[in-house]
Amino acid sequence: MASKPGERRTQILQTLAEMLEQPRAARITTAALAARMRISEAALYRHFASKAQMFEGLIEFIETSIFTLINQITVVEQHGLGQARGIARMLLSFSERNRGMTRVLTGDALVTEDHRLLDRINHVNDRIEASFKQCIRTAVNDGELPPDTDAAAYGSLLTHFVLGSWLRYAQSGWRVAPTAHTETHLRHILAP
Repeated sequence: MASKPGERRTQILQTLAEMLEQPRAARITTAALAARMRISEAALYRHFASKAQMFEGLIEFIETSIFTLINQITVVEQHGLGQARGIARMLLSFSERNRGMTRVLTGDALVTEDHRLLDRINHVNDRIEASFKQCIRTAVNDGELPPDTDAAAYGSLLTHFVLGSWLRYAQSGWRVAPTAHTETHLRHILAP
């Protein structure tokens, strides 16, 4: 029975993400990925031109998922501080549910891969920071924060908090959940 178009491609990306979930996972080779899926390496290359393209597929999925959710949060929540809290919670929860993708988000899984992939993840992180900055600007405009609040510094702080939580989660071998103490942390970070 023939599979639907794109189904095998999705299976490859899911398997790659699952392999990345292993704490301190070694570099993933196309041979190991093909063996895990019980297909040939040639079958992998029918769907992706290179392993870098497979990682790009994961990054694209991450980016689409995260920014779709960020847009939903900013539409539903009108207050800037509420938006910032919602985005931070979502990013930490996304990480907790997607361990393999957390290793991509932190760059850990990309260290031995094409440098363009790290550039792409840095761009994702820059967009996250820009989203936080916009939330802080909204909070200032609405009077939730003082007019002299530095939105860039606040956005940077929130981004560092999220990235640090992701990194701690990955480096702990998934023991230290990124959502641990989230509300307390956000109460201190987002105190008016």
